[in-house]
Amino acid sequence: MAELVQYYGTGRRKSAVARVFLRPGNGKFTVNDKSFEEFFVTPAQRRAAKYSLEMAEALSQFDVLATTSGGGINGQADAVKLGVARALVEFNTELRKKLKAEGLMERDSRGKERKKYGQKGARKRFQFSKR
Repeated sequence: MAELVQYYGTGRRKSAVARVFLRPGNGKFTVNDKSFEEFFVTPAQRRAAKYSLEMAEALSQFDVLATTSGGGINGQADAVKLGVARALVEFNTELRKKLKAEGLMERDSRGKERKKYGQKGARKRFQFSKR
């Protein structure tokens, strides 16, 4: 049996996690067993998810199979972007310099700030009354 050739990358953003598999193909993009356009609705989400492939000029070289969970759709799109970049570097290490210059190899570490006691939220206070 022929061995399946694929490259794997994990992407994270906020609480979203994406497992991305790149397989040699013609550019088919599948996320959670749905088509790319069906899963990522807005143009900004689509642009973010495909950005790594555009920078590597590999849009039509690979079929992308992504599994996402957690967070929202925008966070998942950014998680897919990082996962694709990591999988591309696994495929070809020379791409790392180009992707790193575009800021695609770095995880965005910003997350949700915790709620503090004595306050309504992370930053918002309860209403103050002088009298």
